[in-house]
Amino acid sequence: MSAEPVPAPKGVNAQFTRVWMTWGARFLPFSDVASPTLPLSRLLRLSLIQVSVGISLVLLVGTLNRVMIVELHVPASLVGLMLALPLLAAPFRALVGHKSDTHKSAMGWRRVPYIYLGTMVQFGGLAIMPFAILVLSGAQEAFDERLWLGIPAAAIAFLMVGAGVHITQTVGLALATDLTTEEQQPNVVGLMYVMLLIGSIAAALFFGWVLKDFSQGRLIQVIQGCGVVTILLNFAALWKQEARVPSRLRTAPLAPDPSFRESWDLFVAQEKTLLRLIAVGLGTLAFSMSDIVLEPYGGEVLHLGVGATTLLSATMAGGSLLGFAYASYVLSLGADPFRMAGLGTAIGLPAYGLIIFAAGSDTPEIFTLGVLLAGIGTGLFGHGTLTATMRLAPKGQVGIAMGAWGAVQATSQGVGATIGGALRDLTRGIDLGLPLPQAANGYMLIFGLELAFMLATLLAIIPLQRREQND
Repeated sequence: MSAEPVPAPKGVNAQFTRVWMTWGARFLPFSDVASPTLPLSRLLRLSLIQVSVGISLVLLVGTLNRVMIVELHVPASLVGLMLALPLLAAPFRALVGHKSDTHKSAMGWRRVPYIYLGTMVQFGGLAIMPFAILVLSGAQEAFDERLWLGIPAAAIAFLMVGAGVHITQTVGLALATDLTTEEQQPNVVGLMYVMLLIGSIAAALFFGWVLKDFSQGRLIQVIQGCGVVTILLNFAALWKQEARVPSRLRTAPLAPDPSFRESWDLFVAQEKTLLRLIAVGLGTLAFSMSDIVLEPYGGEVLHLGVGATTLLSATMAGGSLLGFAYASYVLSLGADPFRMAGLGTAIGLPAYGLIIFAAGSDTPEIFTLGVLLAGIGTGLFGHGTLTATMRLAPKGQVGIAMGAWGAVQATSQGVGATIGGALRDLTRGIDLGLPLPQAANGYMLIFGLELAFMLATLLAIIPLQRREQND
């Protein structure tokens, strides 16, 4: 008896299906990553991990940065120290990735236990963070006992949230790599980072709306609410994602697993692995040194209003989204990921050239165009290097490869932002003899240093491109 044919969708459903199949794959190239064994709904659920990461990053770097300094009157230097603490966990991403490669559990999983662990660590930090911040803000003098109680409590909270983010993001990307074929990986990278941007933008809008009428009680609700949302998103993301493997059962006959040192030595012994990591570090430094100075530059040098400078973050994010979408489409056709990373770096050169040129002109549109191009370059570079890491990861070492990429990228991003902020403060009032406004001199040093790092990145990427072409 033959099966009856499934009726084709009619009416609105049919129109929606045709639109999605025609336009969805064109404007969202990662939407065609789905396969019969890995449907799009499952990938979207897995990408909820990236949404939770975006929410936490916006909370730390954006919302709490302003709230602690403005509303709670915490010294800016102390706030900067707290925001830098999550970077202490970044170098351990390679170790976490290695542990998830070799983990044995009673359930037969490798990745899931570590994502659960990272989620709970992140939740714990968010649970105690608001009270630690309020205790810290209540200190009036240097010898106030609340200060000495609040500083270690807030430090532990920020460190726990940062560690949780690093663990879940590293192992989540490793799990995504496990589930996809090499042809699907560029689209998976695009999907994951688009979801990260969506989570960041949605969280920024929500936090701004909820905290418009600020109160300490509302701050507690927002931060701890983020903890609950993190658990719900990550647990939903992991439902039936990783299959149980008998060889990973703790009750299975023990097979000797390589130590981290042995795995690391094997990983870096791969041809030009260190050069790839150097290129990631240099490129990330080049694109991140101006992260915290673009808005002050727009206001102090170009005399843009608060509303105009606030839109810069959206412009940068929009450019990154365009870069990710284009890279997903081109790389899915088999393009060289290092060539894509080199293209992103090359676009960064005129981008920051326009940003520098804007200081001597009366056309802020030049500055906006430069920021948009910088966002596109960031998206292309990040997508290219991550896709290359996925493709070239040795068998059984996906976790350590993703962890190494994440450790270099996160550490370089933090160091770059720190250098940019320090240069801006140390070079205020210095006359470089340039035909530009006096206030622009310090910013010119930052942008000029970024251009130098971009040139160094291109020099590091060129031999990597040749290697791919010879292969």
